[in-house]
Amino acid sequence: MGFKSAKLLKSCLLYVFISTIIFGSFVIFQSNNETTAATNSGELQQSFKKAAEEFGVPIEVLMAVSYHQSRWDEHDGHSEVGGYGVMNLIDIPLNNDANGKNEANFQFTIEQNDTSLEKAAKLLRIDKEKLKTNTEQNIRGGAALLVQYAIETIGEVPKEIGDWYGAVMLFSGSDMKSVAEGFAEDVYTTIKKGVERTTVSGQKLTLKGKEIEPNQNTAKNINLRNPKTTGVDCPNGLDCTFIPASYKQYSNSSRDYGNYDLAQRPDDGLDIRYIIIHDIEGSSESAINHFQAQSYVSAHYVLDSDNGTITQMVRPKDVAWHAGNWYFNAHSIGLEHEGFAVEGADWYSEQMYRSSAKLVKYLAKKYNIPLDRQHIIGHDEVPGLTPARQAAMHWDPGAYWDWSHFFNLLGEPINPSDGNEYSNMITIRPNYHTNKPIFTYGSMILEPKSSSLIQFYTQPSFESPLIKDTLLSNGGTNRINDWGNKAAIGQTYYKVAHENHWTAINYGGQVAWFYNPHEQNSIPGNGILITPKQGKESIPVYGAAYPEASAYEGTGIGEGARGTATPLYQLTAGEMYVASGPILSSYYYAKDYNDPTSYKVVIGEDEYYQIYFNHRLGFVKKSDIEIVH
Repeated sequence: MGFKSAKLLKSCLLYVFISTIIFGSFVIFQSNNETTAATNSGELQQSFKKAAEEFGVPIEVLMAVSYHQSRWDEHDGHSEVGGYGVMNLIDIPLNNDANGKNEANFQFTIEQNDTSLEKAAKLLRIDKEKLKTNTEQNIRGGAALLVQYAIETIGEVPKEIGDWYGAVMLFSGSDMKSVAEGFAEDVYTTIKKGVERTTVSGQKLTLKGKEIEPNQNTAKNINLRNPKTTGVDCPNGLDCTFIPASYKQYSNSSRDYGNYDLAQRPDDGLDIRYIIIHDIEGSSESAINHFQAQSYVSAHYVLDSDNGTITQMVRPKDVAWHAGNWYFNAHSIGLEHEGFAVEGADWYSEQMYRSSAKLVKYLAKKYNIPLDRQHIIGHDEVPGLTPARQAAMHWDPGAYWDWSHFFNLLGEPINPSDGNEYSNMITIRPNYHTNKPIFTYGSMILEPKSSSLIQFYTQPSFESPLIKDTLLSNGGTNRINDWGNKAAIGQTYYKVAHENHWTAINYGGQVAWFYNPHEQNSIPGNGILITPKQGKESIPVYGAAYPEASAYEGTGIGEGARGTATPLYQLTAGEMYVASGPILSSYYYAKDYNDPTSYKVVIGEDEYYQIYFNHRLGFVKKSDIEIVH
């Protein structure tokens, strides 16, 4: 994540120079306020003002940079990108990978270069943990970095707003010309137009527009890469660039490598079955930078919120590490969208929706992927491979992704078969615009916003408890990230009962009730209805459709390296779930760096059905179930 910046000053003298400026200010202006976040309505604006004055950074630059990093909201490092605070200072989590291989014998530690969080902590001479949790210090850290970057680019702290252009490019963290310039242009466009916003925590901020022309000459000494790689895999009419994710070995072990696996999908037998919608929990620049670094994470495409531009980073034929579940990685294409799940519409722009829909339609046609909610899914719908992993899986794109609008753009209804009103199968479909449930996030009660999610209760009453997933120790809440009692537009379940404007379904091994007056929050569903085979008290629900043990015989793949299906839940007799399939079991063996001759696709004889067991998908063996006609 570093730049090869202009060598205007020797590094040691440069650090002394910057430290003198910043540390001197630090002694005078250090705050005794240990509050984790701004509380009064105007406190955050005042924190920007204080930091701007302390470090000599124009408040317009400081606030616009922060706006494009976080929309001025607090963040706590959720996702692999690891951004903290309103300045989105990056601290890459150690041993955090999204390949989902669960190789207990191979855990590697990332040897980090200075991340933006560590650099800021050194400049301020404070513990980096304080920069993660203290809003005022986080902003000071961002200001200190901008000062350092300005000195690196032009040798001094600029007096004119336009002369911070080069420093802003460096703040993007990217050494790619198109990425760094794009970030700087976005920042200066915001400075010109101005912006107002009330944050998730209720902070009201205003950045008044000011006619400023950026001085692009301040970036002339920055060494930027301008890759000549061509052959981007995008539909005509979209603004697409190919910037390859890192693929390299990171230590002496051939199994310590990243950030994706080589394959020949679908020609090698690995069908591409899913397109997975993510949000980055950060900026598009942070994702691009992260996927180029030693991070054990990647995605096939990254989409920008401001203008819908697309960066391809992994070829669809290869297996990106994005889902946290190796089975889904092997059979999917991952699309990372700029933004944060808790903020939703502030990032999920119309331009991004339209670019994403065009890309999804193109990929679905090319790889024969059905345009339905069993195959176009959110990251929050991907299960874990083990019970422990299930509880830790991500919850993006979250409550505010408009699945109805997205499928309208795809030209497909949420329920392609239009459903069968006599089947007792229902598809969740509240009106996105009028559906505004109350969610919490941390200690905050979020302002009601249009949402794709509805919540489930143990009884047909708002006074009854919310249901709790058996694998979530802190479940049973209305937290926006508590996926264990929520369903999204397009998910289909078996209707157990309807009583006094409430509907009950089989959900996660429980009877779950949701408010559904005049069936305004659902439509008739369709699919294959399954239940445990007669005589079985319960059957396992898995997070992958992996082959039976005998399928590995003769492959040379040892027991410890095989894909083994671990039960997540038990589906009990009498319960019914809506399924698609059956599908043949499969496993992709790819363990060593750049050794395609050793990679194997194992196809088993076991067949599975895919179901929405709870909010997440699950798999049941065909041999364990019977179809309800």
